[in-house]
Order: sequence, then C-alpha cells, then structure tokens
Amino acid sequence: MQTRYGVRMIVGDVRGKGLNAMRAVARALGAFRVVAHYEDELMEVMNHCAHALRREAAVPGAYDEEALMEGFITALMAQVPDDTVVQLVNRGHPPPLLLHQGRVQALMPSSPQPPLGLEDLITGPPEKPESYPFVPGDRLLLYTDGVIEARNRDGDFFDLREAMERMGAGTTTPAEFLHELHKALIRHTGGRLADDVAMILVDRLDDEAGEQGGGAAAAARG
Repeated sequence: MQTRYGVRMIVGDVRGKGLNAMRAVARALGAFRVVAHYEDELMEVMNHCAHALRREAAVPGAYDEEALMEGFITALMAQVPDDTVVQLVNRGHPPPLLLHQGRVQALMPSSPQPPLGLEDLITGPPEKPESYPFVPGDRLLLYTDGVIEARNRDGDFFDLREAMERMGAGTTTPAEFLHELHKALIRHTGGRLADDVAMILVDRLDDEAGEQGGGAAAAARG
C-alpha cells in the first residue's frame, strides 16, 4: 500500500486451515489496510493487527479451544520510505532476503518476537522497527515458509538464497524475476507444492528510474 509514510507491505502465514484460518487472516489484513494510512509508527500498525485478532478471539463461542491454539499468524511488515532504508517489524516470520550487488543477505531480527496471537510470550520493553540499508539497485524479497520448506524427491529444501544469487538483479522486472523464481521452485519440487507459497519482490529505483521514495514491486502466489 502506498501511504504518506512510504510503501507499506505485510506478508504472513496463519497456522491451521479452513474457515477459522480465513477469519483470522481477514481480521489481520483488514486492520492493516485501515491503519496503514494514518498510524505514524510501523510497530503500532502491527499492534493493531494483533489487537484485531484478540478481539475476534474474545467473542464468546466464536472459536473452540483448538481453533484458538491454531489461530496465530507469523507476520512481517515492511516500510520503504523516501530514505534509502527499509524498516521491518517481524513477528515470527521468515526473514526477508536482500539482494545487494549479487549477494543475498537475510535481514534477521535482533530480538525475535512471537507470532501474532501469542503476545503472552513477549517479555521486555516494546520493540521498535529495525532499519536496514536499501539502496538503488537492491531487491527485497518477502515470502512465506512454503517457499523455503519445499522439498525435492531427495528431501532437500529449496535454496532460495542460491536461486536469487544465481539470477542476480540483471535487467529483469520484479514480475519477471518472480516468474523465474517460481519456475525454479516448481522444477525443484517436480511440479508439486505441498504448501501454499507467496512472494513479494520490491526494487529500490534510483531518482532517474522512478519516484524518489518509490520502487517497483510484484507479488506471486502458488
């Protein structure tokens, strides 16, 4: 979503299946789409998503005990402002991958936090968004664990970092880059995916290529 704070994105993965999982996702995404436009702090946007899940769970009879235990969501929120940085809030989600000058770096959180819905496990003072360099020519990939946990016939996991480095930044658009990543994933698994996958790719453009604080983005699901 394009906001006055820059581009704000969220990717997540809910535990469980069926209607209860869909309801949990709808609550979290609904909160994000509303507050992303007016909440100054990225951490507070994430907190609104957590509050929305708790309100849903508090409705008498809305969920049985098993559904409540499975209703947590791993979530990663990113903000790309005009400055050459990306700000992240990570709640138990796989870290995004940054492709910089042909090498891939995982943007690991300094203080891992539990998924949304498991706030009772948080200890210590409130966390703040973490900032990482994100300069023109860089590519940032957000994804779900269905990508990195995809196996081939020998049981080997898909090496997402290697696949990104092999492709490089090049001159491909984000959509083309994601298309090639998806094809590599399908080849690795022999055409079968055991779990849902989602990927969001963001390019940092220079001033001549696009808007100063903007970029080019693409999303893929499978």
